[in-house]
Amino acid sequence: MKEQARQRIGVLVDRFQANIDVYKRSAYKEAQVRREFIDPFFEALGWDVSNEQGFAEQYKEVVLEDTIKVGLSTRAPDYSFRIGGQRKFFVEAKKPAVNIKEDVSPSYQLRRYAWSAKLPLSIVTDFEEFSVFNCQMKPNQNDKVGIGRIAYFTFDEYLDKFDEIYDVFSKEAVLKGSFDRYAQSTKGKKGTAAVDSEFLKEIESWREMLAKNIALRNPNVSIYELNYAVQKLLDRLIFLRICEDRGIEHYGQLQTKAEAGDVYMHLLNHFRLAESKYNSGIFDFDFGGDGITPALTIDDKVLKTIIQDLYYPKSPYEFSVLGVEILGNVYEQFLGKVIRLTAGHQAKVETKPEVKKAGGVYYTPQYIVEYIVENTVGKLIAGKTPEEIAHIKVLDPACGSGSFLIGAYSYLLRYHLDWYVRNKPKKHKGKMFQVKENEWYLTTAEKKRILLDNIFGVDIDSQAVEVTKMSLLLKVLEHESRESIDQQMKLGLEGVLPNLGDNIKCGNSLIGPEYYELGQQETLFDEEEMRRVNVFDWEDDKKGFGRIMRKGGFDCVIGNPPWVDIKGMDPELVDYYFQRYSTTQNRMNIYATFIQKSLEILSKRGMFGFITPNSYL
Repeated sequence: MKEQARQRIGVLVDRFQANIDVYKRSAYKEAQVRREFIDPFFEALGWDVSNEQGFAEQYKEVVLEDTIKVGLSTRAPDYSFRIGGQRKFFVEAKKPAVNIKEDVSPSYQLRRYAWSAKLPLSIVTDFEEFSVFNCQMKPNQNDKVGIGRIAYFTFDEYLDKFDEIYDVFSKEAVLKGSFDRYAQSTKGKKGTAAVDSEFLKEIESWREMLAKNIALRNPNVSIYELNYAVQKLLDRLIFLRICEDRGIEHYGQLQTKAEAGDVYMHLLNHFRLAESKYNSGIFDFDFGGDGITPALTIDDKVLKTIIQDLYYPKSPYEFSVLGVEILGNVYEQFLGKVIRLTAGHQAKVETKPEVKKAGGVYYTPQYIVEYIVENTVGKLIAGKTPEEIAHIKVLDPACGSGSFLIGAYSYLLRYHLDWYVRNKPKKHKGKMFQVKENEWYLTTAEKKRILLDNIFGVDIDSQAVEVTKMSLLLKVLEHESRESIDQQMKLGLEGVLPNLGDNIKCGNSLIGPEYYELGQQETLFDEEEMRRVNVFDWEDDKKGFGRIMRKGGFDCVIGNPPWVDIKGMDPELVDYYFQRYSTTQNRMNIYATFIQKSLEILSKRGMFGFITPNSYL
């Protein structure tokens, strides 16, 4: 196989050499070099570039992206090479007239994509040159062309350096793990920085700026209102900015608002327009929604700084490839801190006491989420039709920023699409649509239905609840375009996005309304105390999931509950836990109580999957 690949690439090299003058002219286009040289080059390395195997879109080995010029940057990498739907590396193609070794823009563009998508290595090539980059360094617009470049070959070296190329970038090498080992060996070099830790620093600095300015300009704002407002504003800005890079919103809209005077007024109007389009709750100001943020005063300078930081050239992020999972990881860490007000009404950001005690926030690695989802949701739905699984209820009772719910939702979306494609796609018109041959996507209506029918979560932290909702909604918007969204609005369908108010709820999963009967009377608790305890009634139709409980409970309970020791906990809560839960015998850690609660709300034939400390096992 390797020898065959060498021969095929040798033929391409000879052909290029024989007509190099023609290929180097600017009239010879990128599309031609891709078709005549780059596609056959990677096909020789074992990749199914033209999808001859006829795989459905999500399993294609090579995804050819359409490039759309946006401002100074190009919208999507030319090739995305994948194994089992997981991206491994990008390739950015240029025509041979471009000098890849000296021209800085192709490498900066590629590094932005790969860094944002958390891919360690990627390539720029025009076939004449082949440039490999370590993409773990944060891209900077002032970077020199060689930053991050770890290998460079010209076409006449392909046969001499064949082993180096084949042993890293052939499909066989990726399957055998040598690509990952090579990527690992380039890791940790000076200047490497993961996209999530960098984005975290960024949004933490925005939180601080906003908090300080809102506290200064709005002397009556409470701690609760301040935390709520800062989170809401950041969520809205990030959501709309991601939609711009995905082509769902017009690029640069937020930037335009920042250039006018009275930025906050313009932003509020923009948010109201977004709510009429998406109707999702993220931008909800009416019907008991957000009455806090419209009443605030915020300085133009602060908002301008944040918005400019979200755009090229200041921003190194390519939001179209920044996965929902990466965003979840960032937010999980972000939620480990909270804004406090000093005696002089100044804002101060501090680590939450429970996070300090636990030694930081521990984000669940993606492969563990996938493993638990596959062995619970996967086993529950295996071999069943969409009708048979239409009403299964998947719950995370301590959902945090939503990593398990995103994992479960992604799994369900893949399962439905595979089933429809296998079972006479034309029969399932309202469920999916065809983009081109062998390429199908679920309709927004079907994605909404699955989300509303199957995915549920609870968390004590109202900010975590908002983040989970936003991440799930961004998942619904994958593969949407401005045209498809406008079309849905023209048809007068209800909002493009579902409202998740009945699915993702805020409350303490472990504390029911009887807490007040066991302790003091409800009337004695002030608003702050009630918000802190945050009782949750599983049986109540209005606030909880009463209908689900009456039908026998949840079919799947998954997650990673908090691991909090009894020491230092509120004595009244401890008394309640000891009276209510048998798992509190002797010393208590709250994860054991979460296991007991989960088994109480699980249906008789339900599947249960938690991450559990080995001390408990």
